[in-house]
Amino acid sequence: QVQLVESGGGLVQPGGSLRLSCVVSGNTFSSWPMGWYRQAPGKQRELVASIMSGGSTRYTDSVKGRFTISRDSAKNTVYLQMNSLKPEDTAVYSCNAFRPLPPTNFWGQGTQVTVSS
Repeated sequence: QVQLVESGGGLVQPGGSLRLSCVVSGNTFSSWPMGWYRQAPGKQRELVASIMSGGSTRYTDSVKGRFTISRDSAKNTVYLQMNSLKPEDTAVYSCNAFRPLPPTNFWGQGTQVTVSS
């Protein structure tokens, strides 16, 4: 059974940094696309960043230049380094793993990120 466990959320002041971690257990994930999503109150969930097995990355426009997604296959972990945080980054951040065969999405429980002075 595949499980994803996020950590690293919290309260930070504007301009601060946080690093989110997502540990994947129950199966190897080295070939799976991984992503970080977020959902703010009253808004739809959005894809913040994604990383493919080969290391290529994509970001939503609002976080380009501030957030960095990375993966450590030896540790079965995906990271989201968030710098220059803004109040509009406040949301619940969730980790996603996509298993291609059979097509299945796996989700973590989410971690709250609050950016406020």
